[in-house]
Amino acid sequence: MSSFLLRLAGGLLMLTALAVALMRAPDRSVESLVHRWAPPPSDFIDLKGQLVHLRDEGPRNDPLPIVLLHGNSASLHTWEGWVKGLRGQRRVISLDLPGFGLTGPFAGAYAGQRYRGEVYARFVLELLDALKVPRFVIAGNSLGGEVAWRTAVAAPQRVERLVLVDSGGYPFRPGEVPLGMRLSRLPGASWIGRHLLPRAVIADSLRSVYGDPSRITDALIDRYFEMALREGNRQALTERMHELAQGADPAPIRTLRLPTLVIWGGRDRLIPPENARRFIADIPGSRLAMFDALGHVPHEEDPAATLVPVKAFLGLPP
Repeated sequence: MSSFLLRLAGGLLMLTALAVALMRAPDRSVESLVHRWAPPPSDFIDLKGQLVHLRDEGPRNDPLPIVLLHGNSASLHTWEGWVKGLRGQRRVISLDLPGFGLTGPFAGAYAGQRYRGEVYARFVLELLDALKVPRFVIAGNSLGGEVAWRTAVAAPQRVERLVLVDSGGYPFRPGEVPLGMRLSRLPGASWIGRHLLPRAVIADSLRSVYGDPSRITDALIDRYFEMALREGNRQALTERMHELAQGADPAPIRTLRLPTLVIWGGRDRLIPPENARRFIADIPGSRLAMFDALGHVPHEEDPAATLVPVKAFLGLPP
């Protein structure tokens, strides 16, 4: 019996070692990801030692460029559908926020900064200063939505209009948290996340934020997976989740006084649709576009449909 148990234990150890080997996902250098994920018109600019991945498209003489900010674990690629529909008429600036995409963790003069909405807002304003953009329209999804409204709070004279897409800002109890985010909160997540990341975790996380999981493609999973592997991003996500756990401070939302469009997915299981109505109640004159069949990233899931109210809000032809 003892020899059988020893053989069984040995077999289990071998299987465990094989499973760990299969799940190993070492960091990828930004240089190794550029060819696939940053073709033209992608560009990189040095902002006080922080290398920022961005795309600046459309007419440069537009007096009110549109700035697009993604959510947790996403990248500027999430806005490609909207950018395609807007860049013929408006200048559109999308970027990877620090800690995500190809921009990577806070570095240079920003090293050691916390991954909080107000810190990101200051960062966005300094980036737009570097791009010589004095006034703009700003839109954001999830974390990017919080950064967008905090930017409007910090510099109301610079923000002409605001678009919030399933935005963070209020406390909420999620119906379902993406698996990748749940894992990043576990004890030891920092070490585990830096070494192990099954692609299936990314696929599961995407299914939880899409209203219709059949829209998820292998290419979409590849993009989120490889962006997560960019060196430093997994550690940054762990730090971001720690900041998120500290809770929200929605009081500044009630100070906003600018034209605001709120877009929400009716099947958002992360930030419930009731939070959309809180934005509407707190921002005078704001308007709501609800998409009952879409999830937490409606702009990515169905860019054509969600862009219709945006164009009307901006006074653009359909």
